Amino acid sequence: MLKLIWLFPLSLLLYACPYESMVPLEKRPVEPVDSNLVGFWYGIVKDGSDYFGIEALEVSKQSDSVYSIIRYGKAVKGDMILPDTSYFTGYTSWIDGQQFMNIRGSVTFAEQRKGKKSPELVTHTVYYLSAFNRTNDTLQVKTITETFSTQKTIQRSEDLKKLIIEMAQRKNIYDDLYSLSYRKIPKPASF
Repeated sequence: MLKLIWLFPLSLLLYACPYESMVPLEKRPVEPVDSNLVGFWYGIVKDGSDYFGIEALEVSKQSDSVYSIIRYGKAVKGDMILPDTSYFTGYTSWIDGQQFMNIRGSVTFAEQRKGKKSPELVTHTVYYLSAFNRTNDTLQVKTITETFSTQKTIQRSEDLKKLIIEMAQRKNIYDDLYSLSYRKIPKPASF
């Protein structure tokens, strides 16, 4: 299964996975693009072992209420360098005073269909959900963990919002591994 994950997760790519939803928090964008989020955001990831990575987000305006997001990543483990680039769109929404980014991506599966000899690649749209706060040139991103709920399929945005509110009152729903701090910098020529 190929996963395109954003925001290591304003995002999204080490050992666990952020929560994948079939529905966003809002059915469609309702807020205008915040020009303060547009730009190049840079962060460094370290997990306590010999693993570290470079994470960058290039956020631009796709429409009046939708962002285009390119996630650049380079993971370094020992003497291996693993480059990774993912493309997403996103839009913002609020839950109880916390702003979230609804990140639209896709997941591709190899599925065996009846009557077919070989598996067929099928792509599904998924949403990754990240809480974020921006202060001056710093962007703090916390991605909801895949284990925040045992409920497998949520069909409506309203039900997802309600579940997030309920679960957040009982436990930490964010994945520390996917929580990052970024600095806004001019885009380097090498990206």
